[in-house]
Amino acid sequence: MTSPPLAAVLWDMDGTLVDTEPYWMAAEGPLVERFGGTWSHEQALGLVGLGLEDSARIFQDAGVKMAVPDIVDHLTDAVMNQLSEEGVPFRPGARELLAGLRAAGIKTGLVTMSLRRMATTVVDLINFDAFDVVIAGDDSTRPKPFPDPYLQACDALGVTPEEVVAIEDSPNGVRSAVASGAAVIGVPLMVSVTGAGAHAVWPTLAGRSVDDLVDFHATHRRRERVA
Repeated sequence: MTSPPLAAVLWDMDGTLVDTEPYWMAAEGPLVERFGGTWSHEQALGLVGLGLEDSARIFQDAGVKMAVPDIVDHLTDAVMNQLSEEGVPFRPGARELLAGLRAAGIKTGLVTMSLRRMATTVVDLINFDAFDVVIAGDDSTRPKPFPDPYLQACDALGVTPEEVVAIEDSPNGVRSAVASGAAVIGVPLMVSVTGAGAHAVWPTLAGRSVDDLVDFHATHRRRERVA
């Protein structure tokens, strides 16, 4: 029995498509310090790929006396302000690979834990029709590392996880995509994805092509059949 061909590629946003993790980190320290606390780089790294509401509870534990939705809105606004001032910092090769997928007629989805209003801002700054569907943090039934966001994206695109490649930069994101049944490529940035279960790890997307994704997907599915 042959495996289905690659039908869709699902992208994480922060740290995978765009290098916005430094923007988030720049917003976190001042927020904690405003309430008399301290916030280390190591603590910031621990939030990479985590759902915003879960992150907000960690900030509450660090002394931030704000409601969870208010923390999420505050950090989102701060990052969006940086985006408006500095533009969208695409990771090397990401924009080109995304454009190649669109030209090849392969469906694409954005699966992010950021709020939809931020995801929409990033998508709107891409100068081509980049995604068929966007699943944002305020859309998902459960956040990463649960598989829900990826399963919701598959449903919206009318594909099965077996037809999908997911691209992620964080352990939580990788775990979410793997749990959904997708073939998963880790492209780490701020933190290692070692041990999270990625089926391949690419140091960068620079120089990668649609053919590379098609070959990866086919190879992964062949290995699954043998196993």
